[in-house]
Amino acid sequence: MIEAKGIFKTYGKGESAVEVLKGIDVSVSDGEFSVILGASGSGKSTLLNVISGLERPDKGQMLYDGMDICTLKDKEVTAFRRENVGFVFQQYYLLPNMTVDKNVRMGADLAQNKDYKEIIEAVGLADKLRKYPAELSGGEQQRVAIARALAKKPKFLFCDEPTGALDEETGRLTLDFMSNLQRQYGFSIIMVTHNANIARMADTVIRMNSGRVISVEKNADVKSAYEIEW
Repeated sequence: MIEAKGIFKTYGKGESAVEVLKGIDVSVSDGEFSVILGASGSGKSTLLNVISGLERPDKGQMLYDGMDICTLKDKEVTAFRRENVGFVFQQYYLLPNMTVDKNVRMGADLAQNKDYKEIIEAVGLADKLRKYPAELSGGEQQRVAIARALAKKPKFLFCDEPTGALDEETGRLTLDFMSNLQRQYGFSIIMVTHNANIARMADTVIRMNSGRVISVEKNADVKSAYEIEW
């Protein structure tokens, strides 16, 4: 389980200081799909960065099964992320001079995972192994990014607007792949999105406003990617 306790985060100093997170308390259960919703500037992406260990909070605890990663040294946090965390962003961040196979293998090598090609098959790109990013559609590139993240065999997959650059058809397809892979491999998804309809796919919906969590709701009727509005 992930638990954020009393998380504060401020950027800048003096008169230019901006308090982005203002005492966040929230938790995510193992194997859960959680969506973080909020207007632009609400602090949702900063919260994602702090929860995932990309950034340190100014104050508070960030607990993974009771271990506070805020107390770890930078090298230890890096090692923790390498072993436990995967990331998918709106931008794909694929290496343009590497094929699909080599891009995904980069993630697999971090976990010494020699069976990474089953992930490529799971995202429907088995016939694209030798293609380069420029030869793929946007949706295919995002699926490569997802496969690269999952090739590490992470316990937690953090997603920041993963469908933000995709059209509806491609976005639904990408979410469907992610949902199916979660059921297959049992990892947790923590996703920031501007699309409130995606929240209907989540087990838990965390709503933010002005740096605070204003509500945490459980979905009694979880929908598939093809049942939600867009």
